[in-house]
Amino acid sequence: MISYDEAIATVLTNVQALTPVELPLIKARGLVLASPAIARWDMPSWDNSAMDGFAFAALSIESRTTLKIAGQSFAGHPFSGHLKSGEAVRITTGAPIPDGADSVVPVEETSEKDNSVSLNRPVMKGQHVRYRGEEFHKNEELLTSGTQLYAGGISLLSSAGIDQVNVIPRPRVAIFSTGDELVELGQKLGSGQIVNSNLQYLIARLEECGCIPVPLGVGEDRCDDLNRLFDQAQEADLLLTTGGVSVGEKDLVQQTLLQRGLEKKFWKVAIKPGKPVLFGLLEGKPCFGLPGNPAATAATFELFVRPALQQLVGNSNLLAPRLKVKLAESVRAGGKRQNFLWGELRITDGCLEILPLQRQGSGQNRSMQKAQALLPVPIDSPSLNAGDDVEVILLRLPQGEKTF
Repeated sequence: MISYDEAIATVLTNVQALTPVELPLIKARGLVLASPAIARWDMPSWDNSAMDGFAFAALSIESRTTLKIAGQSFAGHPFSGHLKSGEAVRITTGAPIPDGADSVVPVEETSEKDNSVSLNRPVMKGQHVRYRGEEFHKNEELLTSGTQLYAGGISLLSSAGIDQVNVIPRPRVAIFSTGDELVELGQKLGSGQIVNSNLQYLIARLEECGCIPVPLGVGEDRCDDLNRLFDQAQEADLLLTTGGVSVGEKDLVQQTLLQRGLEKKFWKVAIKPGKPVLFGLLEGKPCFGLPGNPAATAATFELFVRPALQQLVGNSNLLAPRLKVKLAESVRAGGKRQNFLWGELRITDGCLEILPLQRQGSGQNRSMQKAQALLPVPIDSPSLNAGDDVEVILLRLPQGEKTF
C-alpha cells in the first residue's frame, strides 16, 4: 500500500494535457491558453483624453489664460481640423486628442463665456492625456501560454482585438456508480436501497471545476452491466466510477477494468477515508475507481481527481492551495494511515482557524456540507492541540465578516 505522496505523484506523472482547440474568446472563460495571446493593435490606438474638459496646445497659454472654443471632439466623433494656437476644443473622456493639441484641462477647472474658455488653474503640458500604446503595443504578448482566462483576461484580450484563442478544452468526464442497492434521485426506495448521492456530488463538483460531466447512472454488480457502462464512457477524456473497488464479493470494478486492458498504476493508498482508491489508464485515458462511501468519494476526488483535471486542462497550479491556520479544537494522534479531516474555516480575532467537523464517518454526507478545507494528519503523528499552527488543504474560502 503506497503513501498519499507516492500516489499523487503517480497520478500527475501519468496524466497529460488535452489537445488544444480554437474557440471564440467569450466561450473560453476558465480555460487555459495553449498559445500566447498577441495584441493586434496599439492600445490606446490614438492619443486620447482622460477627462471631460478642453484640449489645447500648452504653448498657446504661455501669454494668455482664455482660449477660443474652435469645436468639439467627442468619443466616436473626433475633431477633424487642425487646432491653432489660442484655440481649444471641447473634449470628452476617451475622445481623440485633436491635431495641434497636447494637453487637457478638466471642465471643472474652467469657466466659459462668449464661446471662449478661461483656465482657472495652472496647466502642465501633457496633463490628462493618454498616449497611443500606453497600455500595450501591436504584436505585444499580452498573456502567456498556460494563463487561465477569467473576466479580466477576457476584457484585456477583447480590447486588443483578439476574438479567437487557442485553449485546452473542458474535459468530458464520464461518471457512474455501482451497487445493486443504489437508485436514482427521485425514484422510490425499495428495501435495503439508498439514493445514489455520489453521482449528484460528482456532477456538481465537476461543474464547479469547469468540466463537462457525462453521467451514466448506476451499474449493477455484474461484469456485463459494468462493461455496458464502460462502453458508453469511451468518448470521455477521464472516467470516474464510485463503489465496487474494495475486496467484497460484489466489488467487480477492478476485475472488469483489468479484463478491458486497464494499465493499473495503484490500488489502495494509506489514507483515511478512501483507502481502496484505484487509478490507472484505460486506452491511455485516466481512470479512477473511487470508494463508494460518500465522504470517501468526496475526499478521493479532492485528493486525486481534481489535480488530474488540472493537469488535463494545462493548468500549472495542479494541487489545491495550502494555508497555515490555527487549530480550533484538539485532534487525536495519527494512526497507520494518513488521515484527512473535513474542517470548517472561520475567522476569530482576525485569525483564520479550522474547526474539525464532528461527523467524520466515511459513510456520511454531512461531513462534506460545511467543509471548506481538509486537515492532513500524518501517519503516527502526535496529538494536535487547540491553538497549534497547522497546514490545511483549501477547498473554498469562508464568506462574510472581515478579510484576513
